[in-house]
Amino acid sequence: MVMKFILGEKIGMTQIFDDEGNVIPVTVVSATPNVVTQVRTKEKDGYEAVQVGFGVRKEKNIAKPQKGHFKDLGNFMHVREFREEGMKAARGDKIDVSVFKEGDVVKVSGISKSKGFQGVVKRHGFHGAPGSHGTKHAHREPGSIGGGGGRAGGRVVLGMKMAGRTGGDRKTLIRVKVAKVDVEQNLIALRGALPGRRGTLLEIYG
Repeated sequence: MVMKFILGEKIGMTQIFDDEGNVIPVTVVSATPNVVTQVRTKEKDGYEAVQVGFGVRKEKNIAKPQKGHFKDLGNFMHVREFREEGMKAARGDKIDVSVFKEGDVVKVSGISKSKGFQGVVKRHGFHGAPGSHGTKHAHREPGSIGGGGGRAGGRVVLGMKMAGRTGGDRKTLIRVKVAKVDVEQNLIALRGALPGRRGTLLEIYG
């Protein structure tokens, strides 16, 4: 089975044009060749997976266990595992963007942008209080969160939408279409917006 997955770094968004002149918004991902650092098997590990390394980190910033694990393969910034049965791989193999082609439909996972502590309007899309009719200094407040004798029985219901830390979550997008692949520059363009800021690690897998 062909290994259709790769780790890449989000560069940013741009647009390209199709053969009919239509604008296609895309996110460009830089995916230099990933190196297989370990192949897990059912007999030894209890499951099948391929572990790959991506990026470069200074040697002084790598712990001794990781140095021993990587050995002569390189000093990787990121290491991830992809599980799929029947994949043929060997330690030291390289995976580049050529495993994908234009038109492929893939999944993309990454950490979304962190936005700090936010109120309910930004965090959950609350409408807020009316702008007139006596509302004063309370336009973006959450309103009642419980109350006595109501459905909550005088307590705050578990999972109540309130203010709090926003973003910084792992998000997975499905049915993302590959718009363009540039093997020479190790770039892959995916339709639409993807999670994270510029420089975010993205997992692309088919």
